[in-house]
Amino acid sequence: MGNSTTFEKAGECLYVRSVYLDDKLDSKTYYALVKVRGKQFKSSLKTDNLAEARRKLKDYRNDIGRIDPNRGKITIEGLADLYLATIQHQAPGTIQEKTAIAQRIKDKWGPLQAKDIKNSQVKAWLASLKFKRGKGTGKCSRNKYLGVIRAMFQLAVDDRILAHSPAEGLREQKLDTPIRKTPSVEEFKAIVESIRAQPFSDTAVESSDLVEFYGLAGLGMAEASALTWGDVNFKKGQLITFRHKTTTGFPVPLFPQLRPLLEKRYGLAKAANGGKAPSPHAKVFTIADAKKAIESACDRLNLPSYTSRSFRRTFITKAIEAGVDVKVIAQWQGHKDGGKLILSTYSHVRPVHSEQMAKLMTDEKPDNVIPMEGAA
Repeated sequence: MGNSTTFEKAGECLYVRSVYLDDKLDSKTYYALVKVRGKQFKSSLKTDNLAEARRKLKDYRNDIGRIDPNRGKITIEGLADLYLATIQHQAPGTIQEKTAIAQRIKDKWGPLQAKDIKNSQVKAWLASLKFKRGKGTGKCSRNKYLGVIRAMFQLAVDDRILAHSPAEGLREQKLDTPIRKTPSVEEFKAIVESIRAQPFSDTAVESSDLVEFYGLAGLGMAEASALTWGDVNFKKGQLITFRHKTTTGFPVPLFPQLRPLLEKRYGLAKAANGGKAPSPHAKVFTIADAKKAIESACDRLNLPSYTSRSFRRTFITKAIEAGVDVKVIAQWQGHKDGGKLILSTYSHVRPVHSEQMAKLMTDEKPDNVIPMEGAA
């Protein structure tokens, strides 16, 4: 009578560990013992069924064949640093955000080896963060955390550090359709005038011009702050701007509503340069943003808390209501989807526009119709 354990070969690279209590078999577990490029790997197959053990052994051997044995012991901290080195070309705000997320991942699993992190652990950690809507930690933020985790472990898979990512199968949460308040044209003008009328502000003119540019050009804070006089061509009637989200440049017409503002800005820049044309590298706007000015104006006027993006929506709404083709509006925004995003985002505007266009379908010939050549 006694207790004992045996470890016996059950097939090629397959072993069985048997535990006996009082000389009777109590339990058994199959193990894989595989040698790859001179290194031996041992792992429990977590089954006592021979047929299942053989299937798992095949998968395990395939996985081991994908891994570089010399890099298999990288820690989560090391993997996070490896990942952060690959995103340094992105926008500063994006780098800052992803670095903060990577730091939280380090705080959670830093010293652990990447190969030891399981899918269930990733799920449990995301659930434990208890994201709260409206405080920067809602569904959108959870998806950002998942995005960083995915990218980190996918990097490990691509570099043959891991055979599989523990984030496989995890999906983003579907975001609620946001209610984005859009200023009317009248509200937009009132905000601009409120900023411009502040007597004790050193940047009242600059801030009001910048906010006015948002709404008249339909461009955002990043595009406006990067605009130089070399990007503005009065003769061609266009400006070239750079959309940071898509990292591409695209032309925007000098709309009749926009040209006077830029001509005024050019005159001020020329006067500040001793009557000479400003340098092509000089910024059109000398301040980066007008967030505080917008917030204060909205408070004074008892309006919702609008942002620079709100005025871009004012521009797009106005263009749709004016009958501008959605595909053209998309080009003005630097979109390459032919207007799909605008059609989905501004669905609340299209019915009104459709009703206006329907009124043109009469038996009478409207004044703005040009007969097609060759038409009967």
